[in-house]
Amino acid sequence: MTIKELTGHYNITGRNQEAEGAAYKGTLELTLDAQHRINAKWLIHTDQVQLGTGFFKDNILVINFNYKGDNDTLYKGVVVYKCLTKDLLEGFWSE
Repeated sequence: MTIKELTGHYNITGRNQEAEGAAYKGTLELTLDAQHRINAKWLIHTDQVQLGTGFFKDNILVINFNYKGDNDTLYKGVVVYKCLTKDLLEGFWSE
């Protein structure tokens, strides 16, 4: 898989990592900037936007992300995706 094949829109589903493991779903949009770096934009449920930048190597996508939570608190983290197919990514994240 090439970095250009990775761009596009993805549907996402998952569970948060806290003890309750609340389920979430949304979308992920991957684009490339002029230097061929990955730009990511997640929309979780219908209201939480998360943004990130990252890189792609050996079918592994790594993205540093951030978003504003309650009281405008800025949260940061990293997500790692393994590209199983052109249309299917599997991953995990940590704040």
